[in-house]
Amino acid sequence: MYAAGRDHPYKEACVWVMTEVAEGRLGVAIDTEVIQEILYRYGQLQEWEIATTLATGLFDLVPVVYPVSKADARMAVELFKQYAPQGIKARDLIHVAVMRSHGLTRIISTDRHFDRIAGVERVDPNALWSHAHHGSGGGSHAAGGRGPTPTMVAEAAPTPPLRMIGYE
Repeated sequence: MYAAGRDHPYKEACVWVMTEVAEGRLGVAIDTEVIQEILYRYGQLQEWEIATTLATGLFDLVPVVYPVSKADARMAVELFKQYAPQGIKARDLIHVAVMRSHGLTRIISTDRHFDRIAGVERVDPNALWSHAHHGSGGGSHAAGGRGPTPTMVAEAAPTPPLRMIGYE
């Protein structure tokens, strides 16, 4: 949502990520919870047209949409038991459950709390952008040289995050 929102320190990097997706240089997928988050956030703001435009645009942009299965929901409950006391929101744990179901380990996100989840490597959008443009700044959180490895992509607060799963 940073890519579509007001000016923010993450806006440029998030616009770049979405451009890479649109131009086919960054292959991604989302889970169905992404659509719910967009509709919920913009619905609360009574911005129904923006909500439907963004959600529909994601369907057009993203090649794969993973469902949230019953097994994912059960896994999210188990993750919630472990990580909710650390302040990690249920919606993010649903994304982690879907990631695990599909063998995904990396998440592009501004949400630092993903750093506390075992088996999840967070990739900061600014670090990814910097690495792509300058060949530095990404460290272990940059995608360069890794080849096609699935990842969860997320942009975070103050608006709810945009979630995408899988990038190359």
